[in-house]
Amino acid sequence: MRMKGEKSVIARVYGIVQGVGFRPTVSRHAARCKVRGSVCNKGPYVEIKAQGSEENVDQFLHEVEWNPPERASILKMDVHPLTDGETFASFEIIESEKIQGDIFVSPDIAICDKCKKELFDKNDKRYLHPFINCTCCGPRLTILDSMPYDRIRTSMGEFPMCPTCEYEYTHAETRRYDAQPVCCNECGPEVYLLTGAPADEAKVTGAVPMGTRAAVLEAAKSDRKAVPESEIRSRRAILDSKIRGREAIMETRKVIKNGGIAAVKGIGGFHLCCDASNQQAVERLRRLKTRPAKPFAVMMRDLETVERECQVGKEQLEVLDGHQKPIILLKRKENGHICSAVAPDNPKIGVMLPYAPVQLLLFQYDDGLTMPDCLVMTSGNVSGAPICRDDSDAMTELSRMCDVILSHNRLIRLRADDSVMDFYAGKPYMIRRSRGYAPLPFMTSNGFSGEVLAVGGELKNTFCIGKNDLFYQSPYIGDMGDLRTVKALKESILRMEGLLEAAPQAIACDLHPRYNTTYAAQELGAERKIPVIPVQHHYAHIVSCMAENDFSEPVIGVSFDGTGYGTDGTIWGGEILKADYRGFERLGHIRPFLQVGGDASAKEGWRIAVSMLYGICKDREKTLELIRRLELCDEKTAQIQLTMADKKINSVVSTSAGRLFDGVSAILQVRKASTFEGEASTTLEFAAEAYEESCLEAGKQPLTEFSNLGCDESDTVPDTILDPLPWTEDAKAAGNARDAEGAKENNTLLLPTDRLVWELTEAFLQGKEPGMLAFWFHERLAELICKACVQAAEKTGIRTAALSGGVYQNQLLLRLSSDKLKKEGFQVLTHSLLPPNDGGIALGQAVVAMQKLNQH
Repeated sequence: MRMKGEKSVIARVYGIVQGVGFRPTVSRHAARCKVRGSVCNKGPYVEIKAQGSEENVDQFLHEVEWNPPERASILKMDVHPLTDGETFASFEIIESEKIQGDIFVSPDIAICDKCKKELFDKNDKRYLHPFINCTCCGPRLTILDSMPYDRIRTSMGEFPMCPTCEYEYTHAETRRYDAQPVCCNECGPEVYLLTGAPADEAKVTGAVPMGTRAAVLEAAKSDRKAVPESEIRSRRAILDSKIRGREAIMETRKVIKNGGIAAVKGIGGFHLCCDASNQQAVERLRRLKTRPAKPFAVMMRDLETVERECQVGKEQLEVLDGHQKPIILLKRKENGHICSAVAPDNPKIGVMLPYAPVQLLLFQYDDGLTMPDCLVMTSGNVSGAPICRDDSDAMTELSRMCDVILSHNRLIRLRADDSVMDFYAGKPYMIRRSRGYAPLPFMTSNGFSGEVLAVGGELKNTFCIGKNDLFYQSPYIGDMGDLRTVKALKESILRMEGLLEAAPQAIACDLHPRYNTTYAAQELGAERKIPVIPVQHHYAHIVSCMAENDFSEPVIGVSFDGTGYGTDGTIWGGEILKADYRGFERLGHIRPFLQVGGDASAKEGWRIAVSMLYGICKDREKTLELIRRLELCDEKTAQIQLTMADKKINSVVSTSAGRLFDGVSAILQVRKASTFEGEASTTLEFAAEAYEESCLEAGKQPLTEFSNLGCDESDTVPDTILDPLPWTEDAKAAGNARDAEGAKENNTLLLPTDRLVWELTEAFLQGKEPGMLAFWFHERLAELICKACVQAAEKTGIRTAALSGGVYQNQLLLRLSSDKLKKEGFQVLTHSLLPPNDGGIALGQAVVAMQKLNQH
């Protein structure tokens, strides 16, 4: 019964308020504040009804808003009087109700400190339980079937709770009150070992081979001197039956300790794991995974280990040990324990801490083994395919790469690879946005109305679902060159649409007509009878940067990227655009060059170098002489390349900034070819940064040595780089601007990057140090970008620049560009929690599509 003078309100709380213990926390606040009423999960929001004295209700609402659960994120809270006359005798959590509206799905949350303590407490009922969780931690998105977030709508629904867990789940005084994935050793999922085909190399001593009985016995026979009879019997037993629970974890630890490779199922998929201090083990994993040089991520036991191995700042430590626990790129220390094969020729290591209980158990268990404190933990997949998420995937794709597979029977509904981030200017700078962050939405302030789907890019694919002003970026999917990844994309889209109750009215995709993502968008559009909106690749990059910053006014967009299909049918990649949500104008670009060699040229920077030099010289013999002196390729190959250029065979006109970096890297003999995307350009960046650091340590400015490169010390970046070169006629034929830096032809700004290439080549052949030249290249390119933006601003009146595209993962170029632009008075937009690479363009595609919906 409502008492006279009491206050009754209804509050709706929006944000990440599901799967984070929000309702139990509200219930506890109500008890402390002596408030009656109810809390209900509506799907799009949590609805709270509160009744009591005015003082108590006000205090209660303050507690709800300002003291939510640790993992919650309140975006807004609307409070109104409750006018229906309803009265309450107590405060209750009532059954979830499903209604239409904006939906916020919680990402997966790393194990909390309290659960970690219980995990290793011998007196706790969840001692060494691989699936321990509470209202503050555990799987969310990856186990979710539908909203609202309740146990019956997750893959935990098939595990009935034991009486103890059910008591905790239903009683407010416990830490697991209303924790949907709650379970224990008696009633939860179970870990076990899988068996399968053998790895394609000799087994490591002590490792458990994956294979048939005959293969195992043969391997054991050939290795009998190294492997004791007891180990052979152990291997045979593994094939005869599944090993479960405690024995499965112990066997996996033994494999890793003895130099073997394990596949381990975590929260969002499988990892391949081995001892990061064991050079032989890591090299073997590289051979089996066909990954010769791309860095492996390393999971470290604890923060003490991280600080021993890496240089880490306060801001990085907070995120590293936060509830997302992403992979963070950290500069490695000398004399660390991690072997060189983990990240060859790379000054940084991708580091993360254990975030799933089973990962903690790999480091610490009561079996007497002393384990390595640094483990390689790389995505469990075949190169180009999506991360494996179930036993069938693991047996098919991973069994030949490892010695043991540790799996479990909690189903993964949606894949979620690890998030990867760097830091820039003291803030996160995302490289891959996935576990822990997706699908948290980006919010705009445009008053959009409608729903769209953007299928994203061909590389580093993520997709995006837009609902009004909220844009939900998916977890990382992968590269679309593999049909398995295309299938995973389609499956993930359907699941996310279901979770978000989305019915898109339009589909956005890349402009490229032959991308698998384009085909997928067209198929979905035809099936659903809704329009498909192509969005130019580099324009999508700029809009993604604008949307992340919630900036909708026109910008000068600097989109420096690998390759993207241009509106003129050529390959773009080093673009200066005038852009807003409604459209774009191409104001300028780097000087076009002939990209000879098709797909191979994207991996072999020496091909770019050859074609650029030939385009500059216009003289076959002079070019051949340069090729010989630079040792770019042999004579026969060089002749073929030049002939292909002459006849325009397998050649396209390109302004790709990514390929420009590859070509410069080859000329400076830093890296002539790449075994993974971006290898040559990132190695060039590392060389430049090492040179800059050495100069600063010596107390001198990096640019003071550049006078011999045609620069005056008093003006390190003059208006002209060198005397005109013999390309005038060709420049006219190719549609280029005149040679003066920053000049215009046909109203287009030109960045004369060919001049940078020519002067770098001459300086290198004169014996200048490659690191110095690498830094000079970054400095000069940033100056060209700044000058182009200044002239674009003079033309358009726009004084805001947005920097995006995969090349802007290069933090040296990012810093130099941003600093120069700010000195010229520009407001500079950069990325933070959305990758500048192709993993972020789906947001830009979705915003463009939403704008088109709202124009009609």
